[in-house]
Amino acid sequence: MKNVNVRKLALAGILVAVGIVCSPLSIPVGASRCAPIQHFINILGGVFLGPWYSLGTAFITSLLRNLMGTGTLLAFPGSMCGALICGLLYQFTRRLPLAYLGELFGTSVIGGILSYPVAVLLMGNSCAVFAFVLPFFISSFGGTIIAAVLVTALKRTKVLEAYLEK
Repeated sequence: MKNVNVRKLALAGILVAVGIVCSPLSIPVGASRCAPIQHFINILGGVFLGPWYSLGTAFITSLLRNLMGTGTLLAFPGSMCGALICGLLYQFTRRLPLAYLGELFGTSVIGGILSYPVAVLLMGNSCAVFAFVLPFFISSFGGTIIAAVLVTALKRTKVLEAYLEK
């Protein structure tokens, strides 16, 4: 039991580090910065770590990106919702396509709508309720494609099953 937690914490730390190092690779869209690598990390975390570690990874990455000035407050609802939904769908179904859809839906629709009060109340931006849905979808779609390619390769080489069995 203890070994599993250490492995999960180590992988979560690596995913946070990758998210921080790759945070300059973002595309500014309005008040948000679209970061496809974050969504790639959300899917890896959701599949390999489960929903709660993935949620924690997304939170820590968003927090550090904001403290370093490479992210916005909109990173919190977008990345955290996508990571949680992705992880929950994979945990309960063990189907990768549903994990990918969970990331897309959680980030773009749920995270996009939850970003509205953050933008209006905390950032002082005036925008429509659905203003972030499309930019978040574009960002998460790019990260989902990258993750789908990598996770499919890991599944074909039996790395995914070997990791999840331990």
